[in-house]
Amino acid sequence: MRYLIVSDIHANWEALEAVLRDAEGQYEQVVCCGDLVGYGADPNRVTQWARERLAAVVRGNHDKAAVGLENLDWFNPAAREAAEWTARVLTAENYSYLRSLPKGPKRVGEFEIVHGSPADEDEYLMGVTPEYVLPFLNCRLTFFGHTHFQGGFRVCRTRAQRIAPPPPEARCVVVGLDPGWMYLINCGSVGQPRDGDPRAAYAIYDEERGEVELRRVPYAIEVAQAKILRAGLPEVLAERLSVGY
Repeated sequence: MRYLIVSDIHANWEALEAVLRDAEGQYEQVVCCGDLVGYGADPNRVTQWARERLAAVVRGNHDKAAVGLENLDWFNPAAREAAEWTARVLTAENYSYLRSLPKGPKRVGEFEIVHGSPADEDEYLMGVTPEYVLPFLNCRLTFFGHTHFQGGFRVCRTRAQRIAPPPPEARCVVVGLDPGWMYLINCGSVGQPRDGDPRAAYAIYDEERGEVELRRVPYAIEVAQAKILRAGLPEVLAERLSVGY
């Protein structure tokens, strides 16, 4: 089985469309590590796609915020305004779908998906130690999101090593899964990368080959930005798409 792994789409239809076009014909199922909505201007279009196409998904903090399951006091002003706007424009069907999304971890075949970390769906997993993370790992491979940083970690009993994303001049990097390690892989953010690379990020997991391909693809950023501004959302949400921060 080959899986398209996405996360943190954040209502950015142009970025998602570029990912789907780039990955076309190279996967059998799509799974998402959360945050379908928030920040971007196409929450209904992205959520409708998710309802029709996702084989598995877990909720993200912005999904929760848009449907009254998250305390907005923890959000910065721009994120709060986007969450409140999203709540107003969601259709009843899409609102109900987002409210029903499960909390991670969620098992998919021989791997798991989470939003933040295996220990806490809202945790930003920027670094790991074996002592902290191993007790929470139920599979050799876990995909996560939330940080908007593509890459991840491989962990064994005595040490942890960082997995780097593709460099700016490259389209992808292949991560071979060594049976002696456990893997926590962040597929990156489709709709709002924050690792300095504005290209949409995603992953392809080939179960038979035991490989994860971390990929980047350019998309029509200016179109997504124009939609954000037309919706009356904070300008910073449009500006940051150009720089990947």
